[in-house]
Amino acid sequence: MTASRHTPRPEIPVDVGRPFTRAAGLATGLTDRDLNGAAYRRLLRGTYVHADTPKGPHLWAGAALLLAPDGSFASHHTAARLLGAPVPDSSTVHLGTVSGLASAHQGLRLHRYAALPPLVERHGIPCTDAIQTGLDLAAVLDLVDLVVFLDAILAAGAVSLEGVRRATENARSRGARRARRAAALARERVESATESRVRMLFVLAGLPEPVVNLAVHSSRTGRGYRLDLAWPDYMVAVEYDGRHHIERPEQWHADLARREDLEGMGWRIIVLTARDLFTLPAATLARVAGALHDAGMPVRPLRDEWERHFGRAWRYAS
Repeated sequence: MTASRHTPRPEIPVDVGRPFTRAAGLATGLTDRDLNGAAYRRLLRGTYVHADTPKGPHLWAGAALLLAPDGSFASHHTAARLLGAPVPDSSTVHLGTVSGLASAHQGLRLHRYAALPPLVERHGIPCTDAIQTGLDLAAVLDLVDLVVFLDAILAAGAVSLEGVRRATENARSRGARRARRAAALARERVESATESRVRMLFVLAGLPEPVVNLAVHSSRTGRGYRLDLAWPDYMVAVEYDGRHHIERPEQWHADLARREDLEGMGWRIIVLTARDLFTLPAATLARVAGALHDAGMPVRPLRDEWERHFGRAWRYAS
């Protein structure tokens, strides 16, 4: 890492590119004036890092570990972030410990475990492994958020679907029932959190579950495509367009040609944007149910369970 010209790093024993305590900084030559200046960034109480250090969840976890009992590890939301899986934002750093010692610091929550859980290391930080993190999150996350997390760790290859289901079947912890249901709804090969949410909107409304990332081949052009969510027996598919599709003209034109090809094969493509999912979920369900009905699928009246989980979905639109 290269320090900026206006904030040269002092040649001192403490590694200022990693979180360190005020006491460690003072002991190795820094002053409070240094720590409160532009060259350093304050993290949790009494912990700092050089301002040029790239931001990330590992910095907050590293700072929290300096304040926690020895042997502590990242857990819950913090572990999920370190594992690269999406979870709702939290201003709290979550750590786990098997120690009985207390640790009261603003922005830090310490969870006590009866025995040391399975751990992995990410960015030099010990954290609960993917399955343990999922079991922990089952006690605090909404069902849809938990499915999003499981889809993500499956897509990353951190664990198998069989492994997730086996672990949740044997779980007896708080949230175990939700964990089992989420494991039953989780799917492999999901490419984004939004695709997980769109699928869950349909499933919780009682629509038949679509196939995830269906591969199709065009006999017209010889090209192969993957459809985000599809009902192949009825030739209906749903595609989610993020903002990058609109902001990149070359991508937009490629998408138009792709859809023309698919529609020429007989597919009906329903394109969703953030507004359709996060602002107009009821209208989106009506659109998709209508398209499936028109294609010949017997569609029952929609269930209302989706309303419990998507009534606040706008929180994730940004």
